Amino acid sequence: MKADPQLPPPSALEAAAALPLRPARAQRASRPARDGFEWLDATHRAAREMLLKFSQLVRHLDEQGLDVDAESLAHEVLGFFEGPGRHHHADEERLVFPELEALDDTELHALVRRLRQDHHWIELDWRELRPHVRAVADGFNGYELPLLQAAVPVFEALYIDHMALEEQQVYPAAQQARARQAAGETAASCG
Repeated sequence: MKADPQLPPPSALEAAAALPLRPARAQRASRPARDGFEWLDATHRAAREMLLKFSQLVRHLDEQGLDVDAESLAHEVLGFFEGPGRHHHADEERLVFPELEALDDTELHALVRRLRQDHHWIELDWRELRPHVRAVADGFNGYELPLLQAAVPVFEALYIDHMALEEQQVYPAAQQARARQAAGETAASCG
């Protein structure tokens, strides 16, 4: 059928509506999770973002003072470090570290001890910072800017170093241990 030269060409939407409907796409099989490591990695990405916001909060307080933007940033920082950030460390203690301690590897045991010590230091640092962030979030001037300016970079450096150690050494070791265990269980069930 030829288009009528007197009529304007159909719009892309009208042209698409004239096409036959395509059959529904089959659902893709979901990829199996790496036993929670995607979630741990996602929490690390969120932690990096919150550490940037924490530094941004300190700069904002220095340059602009306490205002609604500072309160908003403080709420975000509190929300992460009081919630997912704190739960993340507990999950590592429960799901990752015991697996590595069960291995006969003194180097991994030392890494786990160091990471547990980091969790302790991170918690202590956060306990010192939390009242100041809470004051900002609540719109009060009960925060000490010099303390935040000195302590937040230390908190950030510890957190980033800690995550790098987990991502580069501990998580891969735990994943390898799980893979070996799964292969052993599969072999045992076949034999």
